Formats: sequence, C-alpha cells, structure tokens
Amino acid sequence: MIGISDIEAAAERIAGHVIHTPTVPSPGLSGLLGVPVTAKLELLQRTGSFKARGAAAKLLSLSEAERAAGVVAVSGGNHGIALAVMAAALDVKATVVMPRSAPARAVEIARDTGATVRLTDDMGGAFSLVTELRDEGLTLVHPFDDPVVVAGQGTVGLELADDAGEITDVLVSIGGGGLIAGVAAALRARRPEVRIWGVETEGAEAMSEALGAGGPVPVALSSISTTLSAPSVSQLTYDHVSALVSDVLVVPDRDAVRGCLDLAEHAKVWTEPAAGCLLPAARRVVERIGDGCRLGLVVCGGNASTADVMTWAGRFGVL
Repeated sequence: MIGISDIEAAAERIAGHVIHTPTVPSPGLSGLLGVPVTAKLELLQRTGSFKARGAAAKLLSLSEAERAAGVVAVSGGNHGIALAVMAAALDVKATVVMPRSAPARAVEIARDTGATVRLTDDMGGAFSLVTELRDEGLTLVHPFDDPVVVAGQGTVGLELADDAGEITDVLVSIGGGGLIAGVAAALRARRPEVRIWGVETEGAEAMSEALGAGGPVPVALSSISTTLSAPSVSQLTYDHVSALVSDVLVVPDRDAVRGCLDLAEHAKVWTEPAAGCLLPAARRVVERIGDGCRLGLVVCGGNASTADVMTWAGRFGVL
C-alpha cells in the first residue's frame, strides 16, 4: 500500500515541475447540488490533467540508463500527453501508444512535443504493443500499475487535504485507478474521517467489475470517455480502492456529458466527460448522506474540445 511518506516524497520530487492547483469553494455548484461544494481544479494542471504529476514523479525517479533507453507509455489520451510533455521538458525520448479512438488533439499534442506516437485498433492492442516495446528495452511508465506513479497522483489528495475547508465526502473519477488510489491514501492519512467515492462511466467499469469479482478482470470498453477506458485495473489500485473507498458509482455517458455542460455553466470550467461524470454521481452521494454533506470534487481534466463535447451533447440530446 502507498503510504503518506511515499506521497510526501513524490510531492517534494515534483515541486517546480507541476502546478499546485487551486482548491476553491464553488458557489455555482453549491447552488446546483444544494450542499457546500469545494472543487480541486486539477484541469488547470500542466497538460490539462492530473497525469503530469505521476509522469513527472516517475521520470524524475529513473536512473541514467533508464533515461537513456527512452520511455514508453500506453494511454487513452491524458497520460500520453503528460508523458510526452514532461519527457520533453526533462530531455527524455518518449514513445506513446494510443488506440485510434483517442482524441485527435491528444495525438497531435504528443507528436508536437517530439514523442513517437504509435496507434492501435483498440486499447487492448495498445497495452499489448507497449508490453512488446518494454521488452525491447524501453522503460515503461505505466498509467496506474506503478507505486511511484500512484504516489505522484496522490499529491492531488495531499493538496486537497491541506487546502480544503470542511469536507465530508470526496468524489474521484476512476480509469485504471491510479488517481483514486493515491488520493485515497493521502486523505486516509491526513483526513481519515472523509469518505471517498469513485466514479466510472458505463462501458468503462474496470474497477466496478474488479470489486464484483474480487480482483482485477478484463472488461469490455464502450464509453465515449476514453480517458477512463482501462481494459482492467491493477492489483495495486484494486487493493487501495477495496480498502479505502466507500463505493464506486457508475453513471451513463449521457449524464457525464450533461455534467460537462453543468460544470461549464455553474462552475465556469471546461471539462472532459471523465470529470463531468462527477456531478451525477455527486447527486447520488447527497441523496445517500443527506444533511451535513459537504462535497469535494477532484476535477481531474479538461482535455476535450468544444467540438467533441457539442458532438456528444447532440448525440445524447442534452443541449
């Protein structure tokens, strides 16, 4: 299990390479949800998501030989962007493997940094190819099955614990589980009374399926939220969620897109569905907890174009 000392060490390592993002009360979301809401605006992080933290933590931990060999990562979008940008900043050659369903903007940004981008037909194929490239000598920077990366993501929780006022319940999106594992470890140490809730979208339910099966299992992927679309969680992230998280809530893609529009209107931030899914889940948490609920939302990323969101909104009829 990741300990608070691991997360504090990661915070010290990546200081100066990433942004200490704002944690702010949101009057708009408080009015919308009917309870006090604090938002951790991680979409203002370098590269537009929390992923820069884990990527920086891992890159800065590498030996000279590992740096010289170059690094490789598999990604539905945000991890690839983060690794490409942070590797370029640290003068490390990077290869990013993405499924063709990854946002075109993510592919473009990764290539513009100088990273080599390899595209596969699906996420399963992306994980297979990255394993081959690792076996050929590249250093793998896994998006969630790496304690150094998870500790880096846990610095989000460290900042939230330090900066937020009174909160009773924190909602965190789940793809492979690296963010929620790190945040949960940080909050359990710093604010042990706070309940932590995971959120997935339908068709990207790797953690829910794992919890039902008693361990990581392969899942079929169909969600529009490619940044949550891990083909399975890892034992590392499963262990943290099963031990530290109150529940994992699953919401439809339609509601996640509606959440993006609500966040734009009421919180004045532009998010991707991986963050938009927090709002419908938050309503369910409020219903469960009732009076006294004070929410914290980890707004994890904003790497969706206006065209993407408008296309989804039209498809689901939520405009």
